[in-house]
Amino acid sequence: YMEHTTKRVLVMEELFGEKLEVALRKDLHYHAQRAHQSVDQFLLAQKMEEEQKIAKGDKIQGPSSQQYETLIALEDGKRRVQNGWNRLYNSTLGLVSSEKRPYASKREVVPLNHAQLIDDLIEIHGYEVLVHGFFNGDAHPGNILLCWDDVNDHAQLGLIDYGQVKPLTKQQRHWFAKLMIALDDDNEEEVAKLITEAGYKSQKMDPKVMNLYAKVAFDNDSREITGGQHIQLFMEQIQEMDPIYSLPKDFVMVSRCTLLLRGLAHAVKQSRTIAKAWRPIAERVLAEDI
Repeated sequence: YMEHTTKRVLVMEELFGEKLEVALRKDLHYHAQRAHQSVDQFLLAQKMEEEQKIAKGDKIQGPSSQQYETLIALEDGKRRVQNGWNRLYNSTLGLVSSEKRPYASKREVVPLNHAQLIDDLIEIHGYEVLVHGFFNGDAHPGNILLCWDDVNDHAQLGLIDYGQVKPLTKQQRHWFAKLMIALDDDNEEEVAKLITEAGYKSQKMDPKVMNLYAKVAFDNDSREITGGQHIQLFMEQIQEMDPIYSLPKDFVMVSRCTLLLRGLAHAVKQSRTIAKAWRPIAERVLAEDI
């Protein structure tokens, strides 16, 4: 509501839904029940499976969006059949017994499409950062709502709590677009050049360390890069290799935004590289001089 918005107060439409963290916990119960396990048993089994994959050197990755859609269609089909039987019962025997069988809504029985969820969130925030230049630096699951569209009968994302909005100038957006492309290309020379322009300074200005910093800070913190270390420990290791004196301060909140998105992606086994996901937006921003 721009007519009520001032320089210090942002007035947005009220959204109705449940926080994503709550929806994900409910979704966890669905998958545990489907596996005929308690939540604790399901989590333990998942952990053991992950450890086996790590030992074999396999990548930990959940189902694709299409695989989720197949499961959703199956569960919704079962719901429709059951509702049909319940409707038949209610209009026949139910009239005699006065016992009515309930109808299940789609939102009550279908799982979340984790792959699509992560892809949508990453794309939305990429658009905010690279096109609008105004983005939420606090994009954790508590600031994301899962809203149900009753008209089209599907879930929608609602973004709330823009209390940590960071603006970027056109020059800064274009710099970051170039960095995304360089990171996706693994162009170490260009990455080192760009982060130096943005204010990165270290004792040795080691290009290898500079690229590791940029990769983990803005793009990808997979096991292949960090060796399975927690990101904070990995950053401390980088600091020991080549002490960093100054970071690109204008992009600290961008880094935080990508870290939160990547953390959520890891949690639902949908790891992504931000540079690859944001590259099409970055190329358009530069090509069209947006």
